[in-house]
Amino acid sequence: MGILSNIKGYLNLCRITNLPTVWTNVICAYILGAGQFSWKGYLLPALSLSLFYVAGMCLNDICDATHDRIARPSRPIPSGNVSPKGALFLAITLFAAGAALLLSAPYREGFHAAILLIAVIIWYDISHKRNPFSVLLMASCRFLVFVVTSLAVTGTLTSILLIAAGIQFVYVVCISLVARYENNRATPFTIPVIPMMLAGISLLDGIILTVVVNPIWLLVGFGGAILTQAGQKYVRGD
Repeated sequence: MGILSNIKGYLNLCRITNLPTVWTNVICAYILGAGQFSWKGYLLPALSLSLFYVAGMCLNDICDATHDRIARPSRPIPSGNVSPKGALFLAITLFAAGAALLLSAPYREGFHAAILLIAVIIWYDISHKRNPFSVLLMASCRFLVFVVTSLAVTGTLTSILLIAAGIQFVYVVCISLVARYENNRATPFTIPVIPMMLAGISLLDGIILTVVVNPIWLLVGFGGAILTQAGQKYVRGD
């Protein structure tokens, strides 16, 4: 197996092009929690939560490997581009690294919330194929991104932050329901609806910050959406 093929396999496994949606989630949560933005304070939770995201995607493919061999044989594990052991090692390493980073955050409450986030991610990955309410677990992961960020940098949760997290919760439920509907269709949608909706996560962050803080943040939301949408052409995030 070529090195480039192996690298592409891991990028697909991690759904790496969805990461801008995590970055803008953390920006939104940081500003609504701390009341201002600081690169120094932002980078640690952004990196930690990015590691949790890609770890969750790795574990998702491990849990779905049997199903994917029939329904999606081009996925990294059934296609042979990534071994199950390699994916599991990567997932464990990323979860551990993300949690370790939060131990360096100003407030230990962020680490405690991250343990809950990891538990919900694992619960979703293990059960989502047979759990009709798994869309709520996936949306809870996004909600907890806001919670972990704010608790890590301030030790508290503001009401406006929880409202923003709730808005993203509802939006992610909508994405999951649309994706479930498409999977049950005889043919997929003629346009890439789910990748477009995934990019909308960042745009929604920008809209929230525009309404609550300053219209300049809409540019950040657009930037995250453009990065996500552009990346879907190379590594699909659905």
